[in-house]
Amino acid sequence: MQNKNSNWDNKQFLESSEIAGYFYNVPIMDGMSGSRIVHNGKETINFAGINVLGLQEDKKFIDMFCENARQYGLATGGSRMTQGVCRPHVLLEQKMSQIFASEYTLTFGSGALANLGFVNGMTAFFAFDDNNKIDNRDVVFVLDRDCHWSLWNPVSKLKYGSQVYAFKHNNPESLEQVLSKIKSHKIIVVFETVYSCDGSVAPIAQLLDVCERYGVLSYVDDANGFMIYGTPNRPFYEDYQALSKATFIMVSFSKAIGIEGGAISGPEGFVKSLEILSGTSLFTATMQPPTAATNLEIINYLQDNPQIIDNYLKRCLQLREILIERNFKINSTPSYINSIFIGSDEVAEQVRREFLEMGYCVPVFRYPAIKRNQAVIRLMLNNQHTASDVNGFIIALEKMRSRYNF
Repeated sequence: MQNKNSNWDNKQFLESSEIAGYFYNVPIMDGMSGSRIVHNGKETINFAGINVLGLQEDKKFIDMFCENARQYGLATGGSRMTQGVCRPHVLLEQKMSQIFASEYTLTFGSGALANLGFVNGMTAFFAFDDNNKIDNRDVVFVLDRDCHWSLWNPVSKLKYGSQVYAFKHNNPESLEQVLSKIKSHKIIVVFETVYSCDGSVAPIAQLLDVCERYGVLSYVDDANGFMIYGTPNRPFYEDYQALSKATFIMVSFSKAIGIEGGAISGPEGFVKSLEILSGTSLFTATMQPPTAATNLEIINYLQDNPQIIDNYLKRCLQLREILIERNFKINSTPSYINSIFIGSDEVAEQVRREFLEMGYCVPVFRYPAIKRNQAVIRLMLNNQHTASDVNGFIIALEKMRSRYNF
């Protein structure tokens, strides 16, 4: 009898990927994820976490999560369209609509589910009956070529050069050139505010000006910038002021807020219809109720205590200045994300392993996250890292550079 697995290449793919260093046994964490994590009983200084302020470790927010868990339980118990929506979700959605001066906000289980659901919903061909139907199969998406996987993946079902186009990264002139050649009445331009691989920040105002000139919709992924930027005393303020001109704004609550979940804010007619059309709202539950409640509490807390992020950004800039002084090749944009160029994918994997042996969990971005042999160490400082943590990492980084010449 033929082995039922013989026609599948997964095992061979896994084994060869492990040998090449593309895939490895993921370390098991015991305890919280924060500035430090415990891997299989060994404490490691963590530079790979994305909850940059470390508020998920704060006792008052843990207590609040537990209080809401006792009131609302650990799960929604179903999708919002089948049994209703919990009050913490409604309050969080109202807060997001207030922040962005939007008509309506819909929350999702994650930022990635929000992105996937948006593309699903905006390309929908669906009918309840002959009188209640929608057909958006003719929509055209124009993406920044460096957009996240969660944006490129759902548009991959559409024909490139017909329904999907790309413009050069953070280049308004390129966007205008692309739009000038498209003959369609349904166009959505998609870009991010802060790009996690290279730390670059979009020229938000210029890109949205182009969108307005061509009368197209805009979808801005603010997963990495939400609550970090946008106030007058912080970098990129002028561009962030222009966010009010975006048709849709998506946020992730896993970065500055440090918990989980995502949301899309925008015109009610569009966003509310995503409850049905996205699929990632109708056919799955959203974030846990205590998660929604804690997200809202942390948003309010950060608004009442802006010095937390102000001081955090100062620390990030200090780290950047140290890296520049020591002649590391880093991204040109002075955002809170510092990407140290390595180059070779093979070298990058070796660097990751050796850092782990030295007690540092370091995020190495390589293909397929970015182009081949353009690997970087993507640093997002955790606000709970001590000066000793940072100094020790810099010393280890210099030793690694001497060994591998990057």
